[in-house]
Amino acid sequence: MVLSRLSQLGARILRESRLGQISTIQRDLKTGPCSPFLCPMGKFSFSNTASGQTTEGDGKDKETISVTFLNKDGEEKVIEVPVGMSMLEAAHENDIELEGACEGSLACSTCHVIVMDVNYYNKLEDPTDEENDMLDLAFGLTETSRLGCQIVAKPELDGIRLALPAATRNFAVDGFVPKPH
Repeated sequence: MVLSRLSQLGARILRESRLGQISTIQRDLKTGPCSPFLCPMGKFSFSNTASGQTTEGDGKDKETISVTFLNKDGEEKVIEVPVGMSMLEAAHENDIELEGACEGSLACSTCHVIVMDVNYYNKLEDPTDEENDMLDLAFGLTETSRLGCQIVAKPELDGIRLALPAATRNFAVDGFVPKPH
């Protein structure tokens, strides 16, 4: 479990440091299991050099956008997502059943979402070749399908509606045990 947490945190540090989003790592270090062994520097504060804002309990409200998730039963859940956070992370923080088996490393298609409005879809950056390769494996692919890990909240996406497909192509869930050859 500790090794899993460390590998998740390491992957997240690399990804978010490239995007200038260190603040979510700091939050996780404060709220997650943190012993002197795992966090030898103790409770420390990061600064987002892109914006110059610190996140050390300064009471500043981060800019958020409104996102609506539609589950496979058609039920809607509206959440507030901080600008700069991926839809996969936002879904996980709000108990929305968006799997994300590869934890946002573009190695699966289990965070497949469908953008419900083409106008919002057109506001997204074009998918990379890696994302398109993973989308080819997604269940229920549509013209406005994207990976939730690749949709990052920005002000022009305020009000976006994302539908979760009826299933994923992850066979190693729900107690699945592969049979030997």
